[in-house]
Amino acid sequence: MADSKNRATAAAILPLVGGASNITSVAHCMTRLRLGLADRALVDEDALKALPDVMGVVDDETYQIVLGPGKVARVTPEFETLVEEGKAAAPAAPGPHAVTADELAAQGAELRAARKAKNATPFKLFLRRIANIFVPLIPALIGCGIIAGINGLLINLHWLPGVTPALAAIASGFMALIAVFVGHHTAKEFGGTPILGGAVAAIIVYAGVANIEAFGQKLSPGQGGVLGALGAAVLATYIEKWCRKWVPEAVDVLVTPTLTVLVSGLVTIFGLMFVAGEISTGIGTAANWLLDNTGAFAGLVLGGLFLPLVMLGLHQALIPIHTTLIEQQGYTVLLPVLAMAGAGQVGCAIAVFKRLKHNKSIRKTIKSALPAGFLGVGEPLIYGVSLPLGRPFITACVGGAAGGAFVGFFSMIGDKVGSTAIGPSGWALFPLLDGNKGLGTTVAIYGAGLLVGYIVGFVATYFFGFSKQMLVDLNVDTQEAAAGGSPEPLAPNEPTPSKVTASA
Repeated sequence: MADSKNRATAAAILPLVGGASNITSVAHCMTRLRLGLADRALVDEDALKALPDVMGVVDDETYQIVLGPGKVARVTPEFETLVEEGKAAAPAAPGPHAVTADELAAQGAELRAARKAKNATPFKLFLRRIANIFVPLIPALIGCGIIAGINGLLINLHWLPGVTPALAAIASGFMALIAVFVGHHTAKEFGGTPILGGAVAAIIVYAGVANIEAFGQKLSPGQGGVLGALGAAVLATYIEKWCRKWVPEAVDVLVTPTLTVLVSGLVTIFGLMFVAGEISTGIGTAANWLLDNTGAFAGLVLGGLFLPLVMLGLHQALIPIHTTLIEQQGYTVLLPVLAMAGAGQVGCAIAVFKRLKHNKSIRKTIKSALPAGFLGVGEPLIYGVSLPLGRPFITACVGGAAGGAFVGFFSMIGDKVGSTAIGPSGWALFPLLDGNKGLGTTVAIYGAGLLVGYIVGFVATYFFGFSKQMLVDLNVDTQEAAAGGSPEPLAPNEPTPSKVTASA
């Protein structure tokens, strides 16, 4: 039943994005179906937004359809199957039809180029590449982080002493080799051979580097961490490309991988590991100093600005920083602060639900998106509620800033709140919490921060999130209005609301 429903959702989306022939790539992240399209002019965006399971769309480098957590992972395989079936069944189109398709493809290429030139600044492209490297690692980070949290709880309670060493090995194995995975994905993202990127990055975690001296001191396994692995794999990719260009084809299979691993490996050992290690240490020192000395203010800024980062998809660029902090001290102190943005969004959505008592369309969207919001997935509420309404998006950021300031204040007085993994936030972050003052204190501070975010986001939105005209325009029984009836007025002496709805 679930598969048929997900297939129906995929089947409803496909024609609205131009059909199978218009799809050039299909992927997904935690909440979004990401499509490469040959011609974006073929997308019927209004009809797409009107689908019950679609919570919003983002027109970026890829065309992104927000379906929500869990849902997107089930719809994507069905969508891919339909695309493959559609392309296989498509008849050859000789003569004028082929020319028309080429013209449409050229037109789509022009549109993409214009949009790319407008939005694809070097900085944004760099951040997207970094995100593409680390996003595939998130499921393992989540799973291993939760297992680490369970193991820590068992150790503190002195339960199952025969099992905890095994759990520790399961939780730590991935983190011990994360540099290899980063190297693999980096080479793939930058156009190199993935396995060569992984091979060079593996040098960083090899125990034998402890016998090597660089810059007057012994190296240590893991020195430089994910940043060193990223740099090593990028270097390996460029060396490989140079070799492919100049090495004769007859000996390419022998010479290119050898030179790639040898040259980039030597640079990694005698340069990158030390430099990346210093940078990693600096990131950890800076993050701790920021929260130790300016905790409330830093939390205010970070919590307040995180929703715009999520909206732009740039929040994933913070993954290397979180990963570096987890490698260094076992948890990242930044994620719980940033998670407060989701709390502000939830409070905002509840206030919108209360204020727009007659708008069944928006209230239905909120009902369906709130569970994901409580679990820290803010995109459905962003694209389905606050961002289309405008002012509530700002008041949601105010709630996030208040929650961030609260958690940051406690960090400033010595009670650090951290997360052993990245990915979840909201209530889903509770199993991953860790800190320097015991689990009970850490959970209490984080939970209180969420409560502050909920309350401030609600109050700010309830009292300042709507103008009088917005309330008149939006507070309408959309179903009755669509049927031609007379919607109930807001109050005596108020004008009848106009038929305005917000896209979900």
